[in-house]
Amino acid sequence: MSTLVEDVLRLILEELKYDRISLHSCILVNKTWCKMTVPILWKNPGQNLLNDNSKNLLFNIIILHLSNESRNFLKKQEIDLFKDIIESYKHPLLFNYIRYWRYLNIHLLKSMIVSIKNIKNFDKTEIPIIRNEIFNLFINNNRNTKFLRLCFPQQFDYQLHRISGAEHCFSKLESFRCYANTNKYILEGLAGISKSIKKLIFDIMYSINSGIIKLIEAQNNLKEVHFIDHTINLRDESFSRPLEESLIKHANTIQYLRIDWKPNTEILSYLVNLISLDINLSLVRDINWNHLEKLSLPLLKFLRTQKVPSRILSNIIENTKGYLTEISILYEGINDKKLIPTIYHNCPNLKYLKLSLSVRNIIEFENLLNNCQLLNGLVVDIYDHIIKFDWDKLFKILSKSSPISLIKFKFSSNRIISLETLKLFFDNWKNRNPMFLHIIPMYCFTRAEQRKQKQEELQQLENLIKEYKVKEIIKRYYVDSHGSAFEDFEWIQRRSDAYIEF
Repeated sequence: MSTLVEDVLRLILEELKYDRISLHSCILVNKTWCKMTVPILWKNPGQNLLNDNSKNLLFNIIILHLSNESRNFLKKQEIDLFKDIIESYKHPLLFNYIRYWRYLNIHLLKSMIVSIKNIKNFDKTEIPIIRNEIFNLFINNNRNTKFLRLCFPQQFDYQLHRISGAEHCFSKLESFRCYANTNKYILEGLAGISKSIKKLIFDIMYSINSGIIKLIEAQNNLKEVHFIDHTINLRDESFSRPLEESLIKHANTIQYLRIDWKPNTEILSYLVNLISLDINLSLVRDINWNHLEKLSLPLLKFLRTQKVPSRILSNIIENTKGYLTEISILYEGINDKKLIPTIYHNCPNLKYLKLSLSVRNIIEFENLLNNCQLLNGLVVDIYDHIIKFDWDKLFKILSKSSPISLIKFKFSSNRIISLETLKLFFDNWKNRNPMFLHIIPMYCFTRAEQRKQKQEELQQLENLIKEYKVKEIIKRYYVDSHGSAFEDFEWIQRRSDAYIEF
């Protein structure tokens, strides 16, 4: 019976793995709860955003795990990491916390080492020595542990795969993230060790090397691939074709794909099991999309695009089988009259929608609300540089025609929405379920008096929203003047740092 209770408790604690406050409370219940909670809490200590003080505390815990051999070696190099730490931690650690790590974030480790360098004024020649001992600690100390996730920072050139024990520690990797210009020999070395990666994320800054191709092709069950371009470069065929051809070799297993360029092969036609497609173009140019006009992705559930022609989007949506639950479309098709009807005729299960609207397609938008009765979240982006958008009309349509399930709204505009318009919207919503609301006023001023005006307007906006929160018309709200605090369809959870959780 005791074993059964512990098994049930372990399942409950696993459900709390993202709720670190509750896990900390569980540690304090008793010895049994503590022993079962610590391994969960320490799977990914960098899961949440860490300030400098938190990083230093975490780094101190790591240092305390160094073996006597490592400590003596560092002392011989006249590197004293331990004096202040030992005075702060007079009792031995209760657990070998390093043993529980499953998500090895080199970016986080590197930032902690840089932070300790700044505090203790280590010479730059001493940092590689400290780094080597830390890496050896994680690899060698985890000979009985297999990491599930691995993340490299930019310009990472350390031959991590050559450390004794790396072959065992990285043999069961499920997720890997790095910059696309990472040293190719490191990626090739990892490809020789890790064959079970399901999720790959590559951050593109400048170029891509052949090591990425080998890493992709080495996997046995690749399900998710993201190429995230942080530049505004136009990627030509010589850049993208080798990558697309390597992905085609995993056509039967890939279900999630993000590419930040226009496909140059018929790769999407091969990915018959694709569930999620994300095509994000930074720049618009006259490019040929003809080979995608007859594309059929029958299992697609999530479609996210930016600056993809509306006729291509309409075709993709028409050739799904009604499984689409989430659509995010920006810019292209803003004045297209076919795209919105295509959505509501083919997406009866749609729950989340992000769309750019204009005065020309707002009537069809009302038809969408009447047809997509499962809609729960709506993100509207308005860029009215030429013709002023009619917010009054939009809000009247939302108040009148929103399905009962639609309670989450996010409005982004390059012009401020008047308080009178918002007030009318809130008043008309009073007999509905309380809404979750984000407003993103994407306008900026450069002169001091303009910045002051902006702050005053934002404060007036927030005061109005608070008033309707008290009336229980708004359940939760967030005013975000930068537009980057949340993912598209998040109304509660703050966006985590790209290299903390991946």
